[in-house]
This record gives sequence, structure tokens and C-alpha cells, in this order.
Amino acid sequence: MIIKRPILIVEDEKNTRDSYRNLLEKRYSLFMAADAKEMFEIINKESIDVILLDVMLPGMSGLDALKKIKEFSDTEVIMVTGDKAVRTAIEAVKLGAYDYITKPFEIDDLIVAISKALEKRDLAKEILYLKSELRPQGFENIIGSSDKMQQIFNIINEVSNSQSTVLITGESGTGKELVARAIHRGGDNKDKPFIAVDCAAIPENLVESELFGHEKGAFTDATSQKIGKFEMANGGTLFLDEIGNLGEDIQCKILRVLEEREITRVGGTKTIKIGARVVSATNIDIKKAIKEKKFREDLYYRLNVIPVNLPKLNERKGDIPTLIEHFIKIFNKELGKKVEGVSKEALEFLVNYSWPGNVRELKNVVERLVALSKESIVTPRGLPIEIILSETEKAEDYFDKVSLREARDEFEKRFILKMLKKVNWNQSKAAHLLGMHRNALLYKIKLFGLRPEMDKAKSQSV
Repeated sequence: MIIKRPILIVEDEKNTRDSYRNLLEKRYSLFMAADAKEMFEIINKESIDVILLDVMLPGMSGLDALKKIKEFSDTEVIMVTGDKAVRTAIEAVKLGAYDYITKPFEIDDLIVAISKALEKRDLAKEILYLKSELRPQGFENIIGSSDKMQQIFNIINEVSNSQSTVLITGESGTGKELVARAIHRGGDNKDKPFIAVDCAAIPENLVESELFGHEKGAFTDATSQKIGKFEMANGGTLFLDEIGNLGEDIQCKILRVLEEREITRVGGTKTIKIGARVVSATNIDIKKAIKEKKFREDLYYRLNVIPVNLPKLNERKGDIPTLIEHFIKIFNKELGKKVEGVSKEALEFLVNYSWPGNVRELKNVVERLVALSKESIVTPRGLPIEIILSETEKAEDYFDKVSLREARDEFEKRFILKMLKKVNWNQSKAAHLLGMHRNALLYKIKLFGLRPEMDKAKSQSV
């Protein structure tokens, strides 16, 4: 849906106002005022992007009106007059006018002046957006060849050019924001802003101001006007991450915005049309939250027009080797390292690990491996201990009952047995992988009573 930009024409001659209407109404959403009083009544009720303000008005002059507008509004003003005196133009620009045109004018000149004023206004909003977008972007691509990820890719392709709301669900670290960005980048509005909001990180008393903006003086700390995230995202995509953390009051207001496609800033009275597509995400069980009256059912249905459920990493283990390779390339470049990959044995540990933190945890682990690696290939020696221990069960109960020495011996025993199994009990190869002398390995095998038939027996639970 294309939203016409709101333009206010302030002209005391009715015939001239009608001419403006005939020339501009197909391009813009027009508001008309015959004098400054009517103009201020409209400005107080409506969000106006550009004002065409005649210099010669009954009552308050156009220049006086311009001065007053600039005291409280950032709306761009183009002055219009039949007076060709340069002095008037200079004064208008000093008072804050964006441009100055004289009658009679060519329609093309008028359109160009309005278009440039709108571009300036959009640029100002873009600067606000860039200043607010301080969160890291994460890695650029969504990696995966598993069936589950292919389904996700198909959904992204299908919905990118739709304006329907999307609800992305999945555990923390599964890549919900990456999917939201991919949906935005795949659409016709990819050059428009993508505004991401972490709803869980905003204090409850500031959520409304962050989302909808506020007017100067709306509350104690409101020392200036603030544009909210909905307004910043106009024409683009607003990503509401962890929307399940919002309170009932703000849920109700978001529902109203989605239905009416307009907002009102905190402390304001005028409505502002909103053309942003809303993509939201949550890691909570949203249906359970609805049953517990913690999330509005009507808002859920309004957000969940297109559902996207992201799988956990341990549900697509086949993607882990590709993800590891992808992250190694990234961190080699960032850290100036030359890690070529991981060994077969280390890869098996990584694939078998449960990854409770999903892709985000895998990324962090690979960064650590690359940063600390002194060799071109990562071996099991370089893996975090929690990954090595991951195949043991009831680890916490076990460690509550044993001493540090006993726990260390048990880990060493299991680790050596694992390496021996990997190399079919070739003791020389195992010693090399373990980074120890073969005689030292023989001593450990004897100390722990390790035998090949132990491979087939179920290991003692830890």
C-alpha cells in the first residue's frame, strides 16, 4: 500500500487553493488552510511533512507564521509569494524555510521543490535511525542445507514482497533477527529502514515512548520531541524482538496501531499514518502465555498472519559442519588467523553436543577456538571442557559427590578412551592427538584399566 505524503497548502485565495488541489492531489494527501489560524489547527491535529506557505496572509503574515512553526515543529516549509524581492527570500531562509518560490511558477518547479523538501525530511529521519541502530548486525547469511532450513528459505522467498505481519518463533540463538532481516532485504522496500527493537531490554515505563515517540513536555524528561520506532520504520520494516515480554497495556496499543495503521505520539493529539511492515519474534510459548492471560489472543492472531518457526540447532545437526566452516572464515578475517578447519575427532564432539544456546553459542565457541588456536587444525584438545563432557549424563549430580581429583581422573579416563576408540586403538595416533608421549599414554591405559571391549560397554554415568 502506497501512502501519500501529507502536504499542507496555506493560501487565502480560494481559486489558487483549487489550482493547487488540481495539480497535486494525485501525488499527495492535501490539507488546505486559508490563514494562519486554520493552519495551526491542522498542524495540531495532523502530521504534516511539508507546508506550502504563502507570504501574504490575512491576520498573521506568512513570515510570522513561519517563525512560530519553527518554534515547535520540524516540518519543512516552502514559502510562496508574488514578491520577487531577494530580501524577502533571504529573510524566509533565515527563519528556517527550506525553499522559496515565486508566483507564477512552473508545476515542475513546484514538484521538484516539494520532492527535495521530502527528501530532506526523510534524511533527517534516516540519521535518527542510524544513531539509534547501535546493536550489532550479527553474521550476514543464514546458513543451512537441511530440510528444515530449506523450508525456512522458501517461506522467506514467499513473504518478502508481502506486507502481511510475520511472527517468528524459536529458542534464543536460533537466528530470529537474521530471518527478519532476510525478509526485509528480499522485498521491494529493502532500501527503506529496518528498525529492530528489543522489547525485553526497554524499561516498562519507556516502551510507549520508544515505539510511538513523544512530544516536547510530554513528561518530566521529555525536553525535546522524539520520533518513535514505528515512525522511523515508515516505508520499511519494524522488527519487534521478544514481543512476548510486553505488558498488556502496550499490547493493546500495538494492536490498535496494526488495525488502524496510525499512531499518536505520547503527549500529542495528532495522528500519524504508518506504512511500516511489522515482523515480530518471541522465544516464549506464546499459546501458553495466552492461556495464562499474559498475552492478548487478538494481538497474537494479528501478528501471526505468517508464522515462521525456527528449529533448534540440535534439530539440524547436518548444518553444523557448514556453520563451523562459515564462522572460521569470518573469524580468521577478523582476528588475522589462518585456521583451516577442525579435525574429524573434534568435529564429532561438536556435532554431538546439544547446543542449548543454538547457533549463537556455536558462533561464540568457534570464535574462541580460532582466537586461541596455535595450529592450523582444531583438535579435541582445544575444545571447551563442557563440550567434551557433554556426552556424560547427570554431570551435575556426579560432580556434587566427588572431589576435584576424582572428577579430573574420570574426565581424563573418558577422554583417553574416546581418542583410542577414534583411532581403533592405534596407540601412536592416539598419543599424537592427545599431545602426549606414547609411554605416558601406556601408563594411563594401565592406570585406568582401559581395554578395547570397554567401547562396547555403556560408560558409567557422570
